[in-house]
Amino acid sequence: MERTSLTSPKTTAPWDVVTQPGPVLIAAIHAGHTIRGSLAPWLEIGETDRLREEDPLTDFFLTAGDTIIRANRSRFEFDLNRPSKTAVTTNPEDTWGLRIWKPDMPEREKELSLRLHRQFYDQVARRVDEMIEAHGRILVLDVHSYNHRRAGRDAEPDDPQLSPDIDLGATTLDKDIFGGLLERFGDALRSRPLNGRTLEVGTNIRWKDGGHFPEWLHAKYGDAACVITLEYKKVFMDEWGRSADILALQDLREGFLAAVDEARDWLAEHPAPGQAQRKARMPA
Repeated sequence: MERTSLTSPKTTAPWDVVTQPGPVLIAAIHAGHTIRGSLAPWLEIGETDRLREEDPLTDFFLTAGDTIIRANRSRFEFDLNRPSKTAVTTNPEDTWGLRIWKPDMPEREKELSLRLHRQFYDQVARRVDEMIEAHGRILVLDVHSYNHRRAGRDAEPDDPQLSPDIDLGATTLDKDIFGGLLERFGDALRSRPLNGRTLEVGTNIRWKDGGHFPEWLHAKYGDAACVITLEYKKVFMDEWGRSADILALQDLREGFLAAVDEARDWLAEHPAPGQAQRKARMPA
């Protein structure tokens, strides 16, 4: 097992990557909350409001992967699910009307954030290259969460018909190839109850795309990388506060573990074309 990260004696590493043999990569690229100290003077949004727009606790699911990636910094320092042109922005129109940064944030701070964004994608590319070389075909699970009580803690939640407990983003997935994997994955998520009830699992309900990260993976690797984005409705926490339901998280993780097991079985049953011949040529 190899663990790599960008470290500094003064601040939290931007991300952690743990690599082990196997075809499953799981990422929580919006799990982080810290922001480097040099940016603090230009931060406008309050900590509670910022936390509400991040994806806390999505790293709770990472241990099911072979390669796991956790972003430790806030998505607002550099958003790893956006292209570089909007990964760091002082324009509220790019952040749902929220004022994150003061307009006079120095260009040097923006460039440092963008440099980290580039380094992240370079590191992920190197790891994905290695995984595909070893396995021919891999699965990438991109784990996020979403708010469903935007009108307030005590207001009516969003329409449940348009807000499943888990929305599977599969906009880059070729269903002719991976449709069976997607179906088995969703069924396994439903197989474990959440607080005694069956989970509502949808596909491509809330978003037309999964963001830059899955689109970049698809553009670069095509069908060698099956990418599924998981958007968990924040039923496991108070999205307006700082409390979480640990039993709900454990229920959700049980379903996630079962789904990853099903995906591993599917990958083993459906090797990439030519993979058996490649393995036969590899030295013992």
